[in-house]
Order: sequence, then structure tokens, then C-alpha cells
Amino acid sequence: MITKPLLLTDAEIELLHQEVGRPSLMGQTIEAHKNEVDAFMILPLDVPEHGEAGGYEHNRHKQNYINMNLAARLFLITKEQKYASFVTELLSLYADKYLTFGFHVQKNTNPTGRLFHQILNEHCWLMYSSLAYSCVASSMTAEQRQHIISRLFEPMLDMFTVKYGHDFDRIHNHGIWAVAAVGICGLVIGKREYLEMSIYGQNRNETGGFLAQISKLFAPSGYYMEGPYYHRYAIRPLCVFAEVIHRHMPEVDIYNYKDKVIGNTVEALLSTAYPNGAFPALNDASRTMGITDMGVKVALSMYAKHYASPNTLSLGSHILSMAKIQGAVWMHPCGLALSKSYEAVSSEQEIGLPFWPSTELSEGPNGDRGAQGFIRMRDNHGDVTQLVMNYGQHGMDHGHFDTLGITYFNRGHEVLREYGFCRWVNVEPKFGGRYLDENKSYARQTIAHNCVTINERCQNDFNIKRADAVHGLPHFFKVEDEKMAGMSAFANDHYDGFEMQRSAFLLQLEELESPLLLDLYRLEPGENSQGQHQYDYSHQYAGQIIRTNFDYNSHQEVSPLGNDFGYQHLWNIASGQAKKSALVSWLQDNSYYTWLGTSSNANTDSNSSCGDIIFTRTGANDPSFNTRSEPAFILRSHGQSTLFASVLETHGYFNEEFEQSVNARGLVKDIEVIGHNQVASIVQISTEKSSVIVMISNQPDANENTEHNVTFNEKTYRWTGFYALEIIRSQATKTLQEK
Repeated sequence: MITKPLLLTDAEIELLHQEVGRPSLMGQTIEAHKNEVDAFMILPLDVPEHGEAGGYEHNRHKQNYINMNLAARLFLITKEQKYASFVTELLSLYADKYLTFGFHVQKNTNPTGRLFHQILNEHCWLMYSSLAYSCVASSMTAEQRQHIISRLFEPMLDMFTVKYGHDFDRIHNHGIWAVAAVGICGLVIGKREYLEMSIYGQNRNETGGFLAQISKLFAPSGYYMEGPYYHRYAIRPLCVFAEVIHRHMPEVDIYNYKDKVIGNTVEALLSTAYPNGAFPALNDASRTMGITDMGVKVALSMYAKHYASPNTLSLGSHILSMAKIQGAVWMHPCGLALSKSYEAVSSEQEIGLPFWPSTELSEGPNGDRGAQGFIRMRDNHGDVTQLVMNYGQHGMDHGHFDTLGITYFNRGHEVLREYGFCRWVNVEPKFGGRYLDENKSYARQTIAHNCVTINERCQNDFNIKRADAVHGLPHFFKVEDEKMAGMSAFANDHYDGFEMQRSAFLLQLEELESPLLLDLYRLEPGENSQGQHQYDYSHQYAGQIIRTNFDYNSHQEVSPLGNDFGYQHLWNIASGQAKKSALVSWLQDNSYYTWLGTSSNANTDSNSSCGDIIFTRTGANDPSFNTRSEPAFILRSHGQSTLFASVLETHGYFNEEFEQSVNARGLVKDIEVIGHNQVASIVQISTEKSSVIVMISNQPDANENTEHNVTFNEKTYRWTGFYALEIIRSQATKTLQEK
């Protein structure tokens, strides 16, 4: 039995003690935790019985383990006995009551615990409570320790590894919590066999356990297959358990395991964040989660201690900039290392905000199941534009069916938005804060995302098993040019009989205030899918429509847009028909956005249509008001082989307080599809000062040296590489080198 802190030595405790009252990040963290725990300790101790999921009982058990974990370390760091007494009394009360509680009634597919409606939460409770116990065990009597072990910890370990043993080796974020909780608790109570089981799996053959988890859930790039939201949740037990293994089983060499996958995955998580620190809501996700989450704080501190080089922790580093946003560190020696680096650098010069470079994160255990692309570009005023594109794998049972979907961020907010999950976390009347039925019927459907839906059906027909068997195919990811950066990918197995390709670029044109988003979405029916098809090119936005270049009818009596695959939840608010190109402009906060789009089905006749524009809003067939009321617009086209081409311009400024409006109309005037085929796509963008021709390869086997030669409308276009750009200005032509 261990009666010493599991994650702290005496020397480390003394160093942390010296930070008490200091203005450092660690000193501020200790003070904040003291205030938090002191306020909680004023409340009477309470170990409640069963209640509603997400209700008082759930939240009280969660608050109990969070505050025990903090109080136990505060006992060591501040040397105040009140914190140890609080932990001992509360753990003893749990030991008195735990076995008197029955198991919760199961209301979904998750197995239940005695404290929580799903066993996952009990894993969280055990991990934190075990760590707390290790910090205060030396201050307990032998009788108190035995009571807690025999009536609380051992029954929990038996439940996790015997009653629910079939679920223990599950490769999932739940599995990471399970192995961390069991391994840490087993070590704390002197049963090292639980630690070995947690590392190597129940059969000790690495088909399960921690090593299998980090080998199969994380790509070599570090990307976590369920997306950033679940990544930040899984990263906490991952980092905490890794530190335990590092200290108590050094022969595993955990921080170097699988080419330093733990360090890689921290880097990957941080590099997905928007400039404001929020994570893109890829797959089931909250739209409000960001790098200030406690799990990310733990991860950043761990990374600073075990992976950062002196250059990484110098002025302008992303790590110190992230720490600045977080404003706190892990109350642990790893956090102290980050705090000291931050203090040393900030004493000489102010630390700026982070600007992670553009990155492409491969998916799959071997990095061969598609990727996620993150492109960033600064404008002349320093604002960061970020484009995110998904061309990876499905993401298991939390995956959304939106391969080739994009999101777009600038000026402090998400512009082309991701809906995220359909749930109200811990709002008890909303099914206890669990996932709602509308998560499947709308939030995970293809039409809920910024991509193209074919024939009003979801990718893979919303079949998870089928979706898990396919993935996107990266084409190119090029970010070396400060004026043009782009990515392209194929998804040829997601709709039966159709090939899809999306190419998205950021263009920095000198006449525009911000980078221009260029988006090309190509659809190619196979031999067995000839004939007319309906293509819905959707855009989820926020704000107030300002103007259009087409007439539309607002429907006084609204009806759902369709019957299934998410369409049943969309009100058809208004619709109209655009000519050669459609323009939709809206105001979001203080900025104007103008979208211009067309499809290759548009004819040269000036009276022809590029398609129908349909304005929608969520809320149809939603009697319990479970969905958020959010707008979108769709460019609907009918045809066979089709290329959607659009640009999104950021421009102007609006201030209602001072009644100011500047540049409410953008400078981009038109976009035209010159032609597209299996070899290439050619589009032309017209602004008030220039004409821009973009040439893009559609050949999956193209490379940097591939020569392209295509002719459309009796004009030949030639270039080498994946794409090329030609800018024609008044009296001058400037051709940028092919990329």
C-alpha cells in the first residue's frame, strides 16, 4: 500500500510550496484553487443517493471528486491540515454509503454505476479520488485507510474489471478513463497487478489497455479520431496516467512510446484550435469548448516538462502563448516547469497571442485513413483567418456524416459554422443532458454541415458500420505561399455511384481587406448513376441577411424542406432563383460577409439559372425545442457532372452604437466556372480591380511535377503542379509561380 503522494516527491512539494503567494502562473493557480476549495468546504459534506442524470446528485458527486483532488494537493503544498481532514472525512463518508447504493437504472447503451448513470463518470471519480487519497493517506489512521480501501476502492475495482470486464479493454475515450482509474487506484492500494492490467490489457497482450489505446486511437500525427472535443476529454486521463507510468514503471518509457505519440497528440490538439482558443466542433462536440479546459491545461504543462526544447519555450512560442490564454497551469511539477519558463520570458518582453502554423493531421493508427486540414493566414492588420476541412475517417459512434465539410473563422468568430452536437450538457430536463434523438436525426446528418448533399440523402445512408469502413483521400495540402494556400481531397466511397472532390483555398489579394475563401466542390456520377441528380450545396452562417442579387419569396406558411436525413428539421423560410451566379451578403457582429456562388450547370444565356437558393432555419418537427434555431442557405442544382464554385469575402465594419457602417458592399463582383473535367477545374473570379483565374488539378495521382494541359472554350490552360494562379490587373498581368 502506498502512503506517499503518487505524483509528487518531497522535494517537488517544497518547490511548489515556495510558489504560494507569488504572482507567477503557479502562484496564481494555487491561489485560485485555494479560493475554489475553501468556498466548497463551507458546504456540509454530502454523498447523495440516486437522482436524475445531470441533476443535483450527479453534479455533487462530480464536485466532490474535483475538490478532493485539489484539496489533497493543497494539503501538501500549503501544509494546512484542514484540506487533509476534508478529504479524509469525505472519502470515509463515501466508504460508509457506497455499497448501500444500488446500480442506476440503465436508460441508454452505457453501463451504469452506483454513483452515476454511466460508468464513465465513475471512472473519473475513482481516478481523482485515488490521487487525492495518495496525498493524504499518511495523515489517516490504519483503520480509516482500511475502511476506504475495503468498502470503496476494492468494490469499484471489482466492478470495473469483473462486472464490466467485457468493456474494460474498449478502444474508446471511455477506455482511457477506465484504464487510468484502475491502474492508479490499484497502485495506490498496493495491488500492482491492476497497474499492469491497465497498461497491457486484461490478457496482458496489448490488445487492450493503455498502450493499445494510444496506439489505435491516435494517428502518428497525433490526431484523435473522435475530434478535438473528445480529444480534450481523453487527454486528461492520458496525461495523468502517463505521468504515473513514467514515475512508477519507467521501463515502459512511456513518453517515447510509439515515436512520442503522447507529445504528438498534445501538439495536434493544440494546433486544431481557432485563434480565439475555441476548438472546431468536429463530430459530436460543444461549440464552446476550448484550450482553457482543465484537461488541456494538464496537457500543456505535461508537454512543457517532457517534450519542449529551450527554443519551444522562448519568446513567441506557441506553448507560452497558449499558457497566456489559459492563465493557469497544472498544480503539479509539470505545471511548475511551464510557470518558470513563462515567468523568465515574460520578464523580458510581453508574450503575444498564439499563431499555430497551418497543418495537415493524418488519421488512422498508421496515418493512412485520410486527414484533417487546418490552414491559417494573417491579413494586413494581424487578424488570423482559419479554414478547416475534414477529409478523414468517420470517428466511431461520435462521428458526423460530413466528409469534405468545412468551417471558416476570422475576426474573432466562426463564419461558416459547425452545428456540433445536439444535447444540452447536464441540463436535467433535456434527457439528463445526454444526447438527444435529434443528434442522429439532424446534427450528424450531411445537410447539417457545410458540404453537398446528394439526392437528399446522408453520406453512407447514415450507416455507421459502412462509414467506418471508408475515409477521405488527400490530394494536396500546400501552404508555403503567403498569398495563396489550399487543400484538396476526394471522397469516392461515401455516396454509392458518385465521386466527390473538394478544393478550398485562402487567397490574399491586395485590394481585399482579408483573405478570400475560394471553394470548389466537384461531383462526378459513375456509369450506374447517370441522369439528373439533386445537389444541395449548404452553408451554415450566423447574422442578418443584408442583400442578395436575386429575388426571393418569403413563405408566410412554412413547411419542412424534406422528410428524412435531416431535411425534416429544416423550415423552408424563403427561396428564389439566381442567374449566372448567386450573391448572399450578411452582417455578423461588426463585419460584413458576401458569398458569391455558381454551378457548372449554368448556361451562357444571361437568362439562365445557376440554381435555386433556399433559406432555411432549424426547428421543424422539433416539438420539444431540442434543436437550436439557426439559419442556413442552400444552392440547389440539378444535373450530372457538376462543379460548385464560390467565394466568401470579408469586408467592412459596422458599429451600431456610433451608427457607423463602412464598406458594406464587397469588391468581388462575380465568379464563373470556365470548365472542369477529370483533368482540371478552371474558375475565374472578378473584383473591381482584377480578374483572377485559378487552375486546379483533379487528377488523384498528380504531384508537384505533373504537367497539365486543358482546353475550354477554345482556350488552353497550362501549368505544372497541383494548381496555378493568374491575376490580370489593369494594364498588367502578374502570374504567380505554380504551386
